[in-house]
Amino acid sequence: MGRSVPAVVRALDILELFGSSEELSIPDIHSRLGFPRTSVHELVGTLVERSYLAPVPGQPHRFRLGVGVFHLGAAYAERLDLAREGEAAAADIAAVCDETVHVAVLDGRSVVYVAKADSTHPVRMVSAVGRRLPAHCTAVGLMLLASLEAGRVDELFPPGEKLPALTPNSLRSPKQLRERLARIRERGHAEEYCESNDAVACVAAPVSDRDGSTVAAVSISVPTMRWSPERAAELARLVGKGAEALSGRLGHRGGPG
Repeated sequence: MGRSVPAVVRALDILELFGSSEELSIPDIHSRLGFPRTSVHELVGTLVERSYLAPVPGQPHRFRLGVGVFHLGAAYAERLDLAREGEAAAADIAAVCDETVHVAVLDGRSVVYVAKADSTHPVRMVSAVGRRLPAHCTAVGLMLLASLEAGRVDELFPPGEKLPALTPNSLRSPKQLRERLARIRERGHAEEYCESNDAVACVAAPVSDRDGSTVAAVSISVPTMRWSPERAAELARLVGKGAEALSGRLGHRGGPG
């Protein structure tokens, strides 16, 4: 990369100020950034000309973000691809922990895996992008179900119904599921031990879009021979950071999903 251009850096600093302030005047910008007042005038004038800033109606000396910023944001959003961004995020996480990483979305009562990065260990989880599993049996599915409103969970899993099981450890009733989801909401991440596979444990965290809605979950899957309470805590922190990074790739700016 070449040397940064000071005038461009200053213009971007000004635009980023408006991310936390709805309206600002020239004196406001000058006092917050410390740029020379003349430079602020020139930079704001240029940004107004290019529609990245706009005068506040009735207050011509105060400014707010202009339609040019919206057009850029909309163009970026149109090019976002959960699968593509998920592959990159999964690869980043797997590079740190060297375990299998999945990104999945909820489809009714099932999860669908949309991205994956493999471990290099001889013993690893065998799975595939596009595979579907019962949501209540997987860490990613439990995480996604925990993001739903209680009424929606009741619709998907009516009280009294017996849930299909993949292993002896799988949840069997909607009551057990609701209790599990409540604990997941408190913790902010989900774990499962041999509930979808007799020899695999998983930990998962939620992924948010630019509106703050949970749109996916990321999980790290580990053979039980490499699982321990200490390892689980370590991977929970890692998957949380990875999910946050993927949320950022999708336009989320922080805060609860």
